[in-house]
Amino acid sequence: MSKGKYLIIGGVLVVVGLIFVLPKALLFLAGNHKSINASQQAFYISGAIELNDLADQLVKEKLIDDASSFISVGEYKGLNSQTIAAGKYLIEPGTNYRGLLNGFTKNSNGNGNAEVEVEVTFNNCRDIYQMAGKVSKCLDVDSSRLVSYLLDGQTLSKLGFTVEQLPALFIPDSYQMYWDSNESQFVDRMANEFKNFWTTERKAKLKKIGLESPSQAVTMASIVYSEQSVNSDEWPIIAGLYLNRVNQGIRLQSDPTFKFCWGDQLKGVQRLLEVHRNIDCPYNTYKINGLPPGPICLPSPKVVDAVLNRADVDYIYMCAKPDYSGRHNFAVSGAEHMRNADAFQSWLAAELRKKN
Repeated sequence: MSKGKYLIIGGVLVVVGLIFVLPKALLFLAGNHKSINASQQAFYISGAIELNDLADQLVKEKLIDDASSFISVGEYKGLNSQTIAAGKYLIEPGTNYRGLLNGFTKNSNGNGNAEVEVEVTFNNCRDIYQMAGKVSKCLDVDSSRLVSYLLDGQTLSKLGFTVEQLPALFIPDSYQMYWDSNESQFVDRMANEFKNFWTTERKAKLKKIGLESPSQAVTMASIVYSEQSVNSDEWPIIAGLYLNRVNQGIRLQSDPTFKFCWGDQLKGVQRLLEVHRNIDCPYNTYKINGLPPGPICLPSPKVVDAVLNRADVDYIYMCAKPDYSGRHNFAVSGAEHMRNADAFQSWLAAELRKKN
């Protein structure tokens, strides 16, 4: 073979080699491009997203400056709307494109390899609507969609709650969850937390104090907390008082229960009148016997435990002390209670006159 032919064959082999090697070299270089953020930055992917749209979002949020290189590496890795995981990510400064794409890749658990959990907190909620509103600020869940899911007959049947009992399922606290958790996943998590909370020991205490179900204990706790939200040392005492009333067949006559019936209409009203107490409502314990059909707020687990560990007292009555302490005078007899009530009403009238 002549020297010229060898040169031709050699040239062809070089070209062929370049055809195979050059793209990989370019991909390697593209993959080494780095994010341009100067500090750690949170990045959210909501729902299914195509690779091109992901690149555009990263550019828009000033995390990368070369969408085409990012897309090239992503295409080589086979990333698409099915393999990119929604969720929250924390992007460190100078993260290369390969690292970003690997982090966004959905793993066998359905989460992104670098996906992080968020803190889901809901406290001081009056009902499931307020709870859903707070949850929607933590997770990529629409509050109205969450409420609709909760009130669906199939959901209620699965959980074993009535609509009225449903608030008892949700134990106010802070939970670590993935940001893209949907309404079903959130409720399943809360059902599991509820199950874990109601241990054999707590169920035994439930029977000991004469209540039939966890939802009744939470209902009682919601009344206790609504009566006393500041001084936690009074919780077991108030719980003991109200349980005395339940066991003796005396109506609870708790002001927060009829206030619950009025919604926000009595907000800011300091002097509650007979017309307020006279409202026909299944939660008004001035008119119904025993406990209302469900909680009037979402009490913390500490209040529930205070109910389960009620104080051994004989009190039947309680009245706010005539001061700004937020505490109560407790009484066994009606006569003693009337003296406490008169003292409070006189004090309140004097305080109102000072303001006018």
